[in-house]
Amino acid sequence: MATVEIVPSVLPADFSRLGEEAVALEEAGVDRIQWDVMDGRFVPNLTFGPDVIAAVRPHVSVPFEAHLMVEHPEELLHRYVEAGCELVILHAESTIHLHRALTMVADCGGKAAVALNPSTPAEAVRDVLDLVDMVLVMTVNPGFGGQAYIASMEPKVAQVAEMIAASGHAVDIEVDGGISPKTIAGAAGAGANILVAGSALYKDPEGLKHAVADLRERAEAAYSQRAGSAA
Repeated sequence: MATVEIVPSVLPADFSRLGEEAVALEEAGVDRIQWDVMDGRFVPNLTFGPDVIAAVRPHVSVPFEAHLMVEHPEELLHRYVEAGCELVILHAESTIHLHRALTMVADCGGKAAVALNPSTPAEAVRDVLDLVDMVLVMTVNPGFGGQAYIASMEPKVAQVAEMIAASGHAVDIEVDGGISPKTIAGAAGAGANILVAGSALYKDPEGLKHAVADLRERAEAAYSQRAGSAA
């Protein structure tokens, strides 16, 4: 059974204090930090580039992942590895040469992952499972934080889990979008072991550390129950 991980998105953070915000997340016990990179074209928003991420990198030791919501990710993906992102997530919809782009991540020294928008079928990643360490199933349409969880994506998560099991490859499943104490069990119960949370972490009245621990406990319970049912 894969390890359950809680990964915060920094979208709700104070962008003027990103170094301090990353330190606070690390101290709260997160497993890694996700950087949502948006180009204003693939999604209707703009966020940070590799130089901003590189500036934060020395402040914490927790791993980074770059979620590239950009057109033509091949052009700059190497910069995110250089900036300190161990894992680089590419959208299946963002390039017509997905196989080549994922291979480029490995050639740059990073680990590759592939993301699926809500309308993209699970089948789109079947032939690249040998190239990735993770599949990200979006549970919102990408571009903005604070959106409502799309529960109808849970069957897709389960389908991806079945595809991975059949492939024989060790590939994590991540979900991103609307993850909260109310929704995390559904995502983990469907087969996701890596859960990205943004607004829910920052809105917890008891603080980040409590939010991380609470989400982890709920996810582990649901994920373990799923594994037990499948045994």
